[in-house]
Amino acid sequence: MKLVTYLREEVDQLAILVDGQLYNMQELHPDLPTTMHMFLQMWDEVIDLAKSIDAQLKAGKMPRASTWGVPYDNVALLAPVPFPTSCRDGYAFRQHVAAARRNRKVDMIPEFDQYPIFYFTNHNAVQGPGEIRCMPDHFRNLDFELEAAIVICKRGRNITAEEADEYIGGYMIMNDMSARLLQMEEMKLNLGPAKGKDFSTVIGPMLVTPDELEPYRIPAKEGHTGNAYNLKMRCWVNGKQVSEGNMGDMDWTFAEIVERCAYGADILPGDVIGSGTVGTGCFLELNGTGKLNDPDYVAQWLQPGDVVEMEIDGLGKLSNTIVAEDSDFSILARKKNA
Repeated sequence: MKLVTYLREEVDQLAILVDGQLYNMQELHPDLPTTMHMFLQMWDEVIDLAKSIDAQLKAGKMPRASTWGVPYDNVALLAPVPFPTSCRDGYAFRQHVAAARRNRKVDMIPEFDQYPIFYFTNHNAVQGPGEIRCMPDHFRNLDFELEAAIVICKRGRNITAEEADEYIGGYMIMNDMSARLLQMEEMKLNLGPAKGKDFSTVIGPMLVTPDELEPYRIPAKEGHTGNAYNLKMRCWVNGKQVSEGNMGDMDWTFAEIVERCAYGADILPGDVIGSGTVGTGCFLELNGTGKLNDPDYVAQWLQPGDVVEMEIDGLGKLSNTIVAEDSDFSILARKKNA
């Protein structure tokens, strides 16, 4: 099942996507909730009903539904989970971590293979397709990060990896936007990333339930536990492909990341958790590799007007345009002299 949130009469509307048409939940059945927030809160009560109706729509067994559909291309898409209860991001792809460390001429950190890590980012800055508004300091090495993400669909605590996939409601594309200069400066103090990350995290364009991805399921890597999927991941900037990877390359599974998130803490319906960047999935890594191979390599960063498009097999295509805020305010300029 593919679930989409779009703007309808200035409020968020949850719909099922079938064959390019959106079907509003409450019009399909009065027991279905109108928003993703309500759907996640009621997950166990409504998921079977929603899947049954989704199957009927796909089979053409709901004749009246033909008059209810809204064209997917004609709406203003919001984040599939427009008001997440929290947003964490993991560090699951060894290829990205190893390449980034190699480019900095430091050894691969052995702790990567011992446990999955994550950080909290600003859940109030989660957005969907459309404009990403950036301040002047964000354009000091502005970067994208090609990732996948999940949303939690039921409350849990102290969950093991063996059972954690039952808490995953669906999968999305994530673009973990990064202002690299701000990020690098603040992390010298062994905290963060904070201001380097808190201005925008993009998810979308839809939430896809795990059953929809079953044909793509593959074994987790040796020594790991949880579902893994053979899904190609790609990113284009202004129409030029810059990144390519695969969700199946995740070393740590989402189940293992959820296990760590839930240790001694509640996870809640509506919590969003990212995978971390796929190998080749950001300019920071690509620029570092380019410089390593060619001293004359010209680094690339995102600029105003750039269009960033991300695609993951089965999860759709996510498009955003970089926009400069009408401001010259700089927090970098306010640094105190040493």
